[in-house]
Amino acid sequence: MSNRLLCKAVSKSYFNGKHETKVLNNLNLSVDSSELLAIVGSSGCGKSTFLHIAGVLDSPSSGEVIINGVNVHTLTDKERATFRNKHIGFIYQFHHLMMEFSAVENVAMPLLIRGISPKQAKKSAEDILAQVNLSHRLHHRPSELSGGERQRVAIARALVTNPSIVLADEPTGNLDFDTAEQIYKLIRELNEKLETSFVIVTHDLVLASKMDRQLTLAHGQLKEMEIAQ
Repeated sequence: MSNRLLCKAVSKSYFNGKHETKVLNNLNLSVDSSELLAIVGSSGCGKSTFLHIAGVLDSPSSGEVIINGVNVHTLTDKERATFRNKHIGFIYQFHHLMMEFSAVENVAMPLLIRGISPKQAKKSAEDILAQVNLSHRLHHRPSELSGGERQRVAIARALVTNPSIVLADEPTGNLDFDTAEQIYKLIRELNEKLETSFVIVTHDLVLASKMDRQLTLAHGQLKEMEIAQ
């Protein structure tokens, strides 16, 4: 299997005057194609910082992030934005849908930003919404959808660009157990069907245990962890 994501000695520090707070410390990670990876860690351990750097939303203080063979933090701002749109999908805990737009309009948005025609963007959005079993909700706005349906729309939006890797931040954090289980099954199904890699940051040890691999983030580094099955 080829590497979709490779982090090499990634460090990230923040400064308040001369005081340095080191969040990531020579972090290393390799994510293979089609892999489902869970990252578990306590609040404040740097999970969000890691996701922002892996997702090319922030830059490391040192080290390299390589996605599909490209050292992404050597790109210009414009090149990074284009790269994100083409290669990376994001799923957030609070879904971050645009409330004034319908489900299909929300999902089509990344393609419209890319410059795809509205007709083709709408068709692609409808196709991926069908894969997450929301064909009957295409024209509903987020306020008219349940929490689980909103999260499925968010997953469809992350996948509509056919990204190499999806980064998910607590994708089941606000859902009840049964709905969370449905979201997990959907992620697994789409992972197998589309061969997209998923990196899922979560506090949910049940969800983490179902991934192909589990890591814990502590003291700025990632380590293998054992979770009772």
